[in-house]
Amino acid sequence: MTATVVAASPPARLVRKRLLGGAAARFGLVVVTVLVLVALAAPLLTKVNGWPPDAFDPAAIDQELAGVPKGVLGGVSGEHWLGVEPVNGRDVFSRIVYGARVSLLISTLATLVSVLLGTVFGLLAGYLGGWADAVISRTMDLLMSFPSLIFMIALISVLPDGDRMVLLVCVMGGFGWPYIGRIVRGQAISVKHREYVDAARVGGALNGVIVFREIMPNITAPILVYATLAVPANIGTEAALSFLGVGVRPPTASWGQMIQEAMLWYEVDPMYLLIPGTCLFLTVLAFTLLGDALRDAIDPKGAAQ
Repeated sequence: MTATVVAASPPARLVRKRLLGGAAARFGLVVVTVLVLVALAAPLLTKVNGWPPDAFDPAAIDQELAGVPKGVLGGVSGEHWLGVEPVNGRDVFSRIVYGARVSLLISTLATLVSVLLGTVFGLLAGYLGGWADAVISRTMDLLMSFPSLIFMIALISVLPDGDRMVLLVCVMGGFGWPYIGRIVRGQAISVKHREYVDAARVGGALNGVIVFREIMPNITAPILVYATLAVPANIGTEAALSFLGVGVRPPTASWGQMIQEAMLWYEVDPMYLLIPGTCLFLTVLAFTLLGDALRDAIDPKGAAQ
């Protein structure tokens, strides 16, 4: 019964054509693809480079100048492709590629947690209505009313210091699910009154079957769009938390952590600030452009309004 409604949505081939039709979307797709490949190949790339992300190179820094990298552009050379960090001489290229792995892993898992929670609770609230809708909606309102970054900092600071990456995923996902929950709830309220849902209900289908077989397949498009747009937001959040000192801990590489350390050296070694800052900017921009293009491809009428 769901086929009649799904067929009304843009076919996958048409969506792909619209998605790849714009220069911004192609740029975003290329950058995201390269970033994912770099993150996956981080161990191989650092092996080719010859410098693990935690290896110190005292010969690359000038001890008499408080640890400033030797050479131009922060020590860029054939041995250190993007230079070295001040004071300790760690290879910036190796830190960048491992930082990409950390940022993508945390942001993707946090997005997955928020999408799963938001989808489940949004479906329950929209389909069941009544007291279930009231409880879930008020919970979403409560979480959305918090200044999330401040509460993330406070919560991470007071929780037991276990696996920091798992903690970041849980906290970021826990604060992020109400936004997708709102979207799913509205879509579920709209879809649950369709004819095919009424037919399944009359046919004796259980509520769980109706929700996950009749309603869920017809609201996947907005969920997918939200997930694509949530990834860059979570990348920025992870970088902000690491910049403020409550994100991933050294020696684990993080772009936000590198930017925070570079703030003390930007006058004598601007490359150390420019490189992770540029990587963070391009990553967030690429995911945002890709998410906007996906939204426009799935719902061109909504994009034109």
